[in-house]
Amino acid sequence: MLSRTADSLYWLGRYMERAGNNARGLQVTLRMASLTGAVDRRNNAWRALLTVSGAAPGFATTGQELTQDAVVRYLAAEAKNPSSIRSCIEAARSNARAVRTALTVDMWEAVNETWSESRRSTDDTFTPDHLPAFLDWVKSRTVLFNGAYADTMLRDEAWSFVRLGTMVERADNTARVLDVHHHALMGAEEGGTLAHFQWQAILRSVSALRAYHWVYHARLDPQRIAELLILRPELPRSMVACYARIEETLDGIATLHGGRRGEAHRLAGEMHARLRFGRIGDIMEGGLHEFLTATVNRNLELGRQIQGFYLQA
Repeated sequence: MLSRTADSLYWLGRYMERAGNNARGLQVTLRMASLTGAVDRRNNAWRALLTVSGAAPGFATTGQELTQDAVVRYLAAEAKNPSSIRSCIEAARSNARAVRTALTVDMWEAVNETWSESRRSTDDTFTPDHLPAFLDWVKSRTVLFNGAYADTMLRDEAWSFVRLGTMVERADNTARVLDVHHHALMGAEEGGTLAHFQWQAILRSVSALRAYHWVYHARLDPQRIAELLILRPELPRSMVACYARIEETLDGIATLHGGRRGEAHRLAGEMHARLRFGRIGDIMEGGLHEFLTATVNRNLELGRQIQGFYLQA
């Protein structure tokens, strides 16, 4: 497979996953803001969302005041923000078009129809009355895309690079969500009302609220939330589950290339092992923020190593 083809497939997976993550984050923050508006006059929930999405520096350059409307439009529709939902859909379609013959019909239709419908959005789409429906639609389209490539692609290199991009992006998002809200998880077990809302928001950001109750059959507890999202392999968006799939996928690609491996494979294996054999008590004692910040940084390095080893001609 040509490097440029692998690059387009990898970023197709990343951009579609990012669009869904941003939609989920916006939904959760809208809910959080409506419930805690009286105690969050500094708009900390919106500031946190910008940090999770990696868009805080870009938003600062706009000179806009940090308000709900400004952040929503920047993360959902701003063309100058490469991580906005509309920008992600545009980039995903561009990458899909470049490798059209490597995709199944279902994959192409999922991406192309999403792009076509997104271009019909107007300023009214992002008003309070219409935004929830738009975010639900984005989530459903990303789920459709994930299902299309999971159910219709041959398990070959093309599938491997789409999956690799999806999992790298997903691991990064889960780590960032936890890191931004680490202060809410490092307090006492019995938090106040605001802490409880924050715990719910963390779980909703990765679609894991119901999974938490299914696994633990207990009230929300910050250490258990951290354990679920970091160390429980049965949760698809947990960090350990993502890195297990990253390592597995990289090993599969290496096998197709005669066993050739590089720093990306070593780093993925190291990160997976660290999580697979980790204990939440040790992580919390050593500093949750430090652990998560290190993970985000290593994930960035993993992305660079994948790019250099496989995706650059």
